[in-house]
Amino acid sequence: MTTTPEVLFVCVHNAGRSQMAAALLHHHAAGAVTVRSAGSAPADTVNPAVVAVMAELGLDLTREFPKPLTTEAVQAADVVITMGCGDACPYFPGKRYLDWKLDDPAGQGADAVRPIRDEIDRRVRALLAELVPAEPTPDPGGPSTVRG
Repeated sequence: MTTTPEVLFVCVHNAGRSQMAAALLHHHAAGAVTVRSAGSAPADTVNPAVVAVMAELGLDLTREFPKPLTTEAVQAADVVITMGCGDACPYFPGKRYLDWKLDDPAGQGADAVRPIRDEIDRRVRALLAELVPAEPTPDPGGPSTVRG
């Protein structure tokens, strides 16, 4: 892996699951991870219910847009997380691939999208803990010195 891990989230339309995952990882990682998202068949816009439930967390997706999946994006990633894109995602040896089985928020209202968002958030936090382990907490007594 590079110094800064790179994660690519892929779903079919890049309008829901992958957008939420990318925004959540970007938020929680605070620059410690490079995050991208893409779709194997990108939609025209991000799902409005997804935009609404992410705004509830203070994350603004109004400027986001679905992006096409490219071979270059997969090559640049250390971890590729698919969310129902099937066989459309190119495979490169040496990459870490994860497939997250999640309900599709397409056509759903905010009440149905919230639990999907919350499950993605749980998985993103676990992934972040693997990619960027927490620094050890210093001893509150400070470093000890042996005098002899």
